[in-house]
Amino acid sequence: MKSLRYILLLILVITAGCVKDAVYEGASTIKSVKLTPAAPTSTDNVVVTAVIAPGLQAPSTVTLVYNAGAGNQTVAMTGKDNTFTGTIPAQADKTKVTYKVTVVNTAGFSTVKESSYVVGDKPSDYTKLVLNELYGAGADAEKFIELYNNGDTPIKLKDVTIKKDEELTWTGIEGEVVAPHSHFAIVGANGSTPRGLKSGFSSKKSVLIELYSPEGTKLNTFQRGEKGNGWGKVGLEAVKKSWSRCPDGTGKFMQADPTQGKANPATGTEDETVKQ
Repeated sequence: MKSLRYILLLILVITAGCVKDAVYEGASTIKSVKLTPAAPTSTDNVVVTAVIAPGLQAPSTVTLVYNAGAGNQTVAMTGKDNTFTGTIPAQADKTKVTYKVTVVNTAGFSTVKESSYVVGDKPSDYTKLVLNELYGAGADAEKFIELYNNGDTPIKLKDVTIKKDEELTWTGIEGEVVAPHSHFAIVGANGSTPRGLKSGFSSKKSVLIELYSPEGTKLNTFQRGEKGNGWGKVGLEAVKKSWSRCPDGTGKFMQADPTQGKANPATGTEDETVKQ
C-alpha cells in the first residue's frame, strides 16, 4: 500500500514537470505619450509619440484619433522598438484638440490613453513688420510690394492694411503670416491678381505707400517724390528696378534688381527721389 502511494506521488511529480507554464495574456502598458512641440502654435504640425512598455504580447496596431472640432480623424501610428509616432496637422489659434492613442496587442487586448491641448499663438509684434521691397515696373501682374518680419516670432497679417496715395489698397486675411526673418510678397497691381493691390502702382510717378497694424498704427512708409497737386500726378524718371531695403528689413531704400520673396542685396544704387 505504501509502495502504491509512492508510485502515485511519483506520477504526479512527473506530470507536473511536463506541464508548460501558461503564457500570460493581458493589455499592454502605454508608458508615455508626448507632443512635439509641447506648446503647439497655429503653424505647427504636432507629432504624437507613444512609448509602449515591453511585454509578452507585442503591439499589433497603434492608432491615433484626434478631434479638432470637425469630427474624429484617425491616423495610423508607425514605429518600432515599442516607440510609435503619428502627426496631427496644424490647427487654428485657440483650437482645442482632443486625442487618444489606442494600442491593440497580438493577444487582442486594447489600451487607451487620452489627452488634449489648446493651440496658442504668441501675439504678433507688429513693430517688427516693415515694407521691404517695391517693384512698379513691368505689367500690372508682375508688380509687387514685399513685407519683411524683423522679429523672432511669426506675424499674422489679418487686418494689416496698406494705403497707396492715402487710399486703402490691400488688407491682410486669415492665414496670411510672415515667418520670422522672412518675406511676404503682395503680387499684382490694379486688381490683376486675387490677393494683389487694388490700385495701380507706377515706377515713374510720385507715390506714398503706408503700412498699418490691425489697430491702425502706422508702421512704415515709402515715399517717392512729393504730393504736389496729388499723389501720382507728379512725373519722375522711370525706374526699371526695385526699391529695396539694402540689407533686408533695416537698410535704406535703394534701387536694385528685383528679388521677390528672396533676400535683398547688401547694397544698391542711391535714389535721391526717395524720402528716407
